[in-house]
Amino acid sequence: MDVNRIIEMAWEDRTPFEAIKLQFGLTNGEVIKLMRTHLKPSSFKLWRKRTDGQKTKHALNRVAGMDRFRCSQQRLISNNKIAKRK
Repeated sequence: MDVNRIIEMAWEDRTPFEAIKLQFGLTNGEVIKLMRTHLKPSSFKLWRKRTDGQKTKHALNRVAGMDRFRCSQQRLISNNKIAKRK
């Protein structure tokens, strides 16, 4: 499990918890526990405050039409490994 990538995805506004579950199999609660153990207390509090108000962090709360969690210009990611250029 790549903890750094999970933390990065959790901090991103457009990445829903469902995307983290899809790639890493971690539920929302497990992500919160991981963040609590790997971040400084002040950083964790900042992150929780930020994610509590984010509609984009949960797929069911997203506005219609926001169906992807990465930028359309980003290279494809497969199993959290960046695809090689051909």
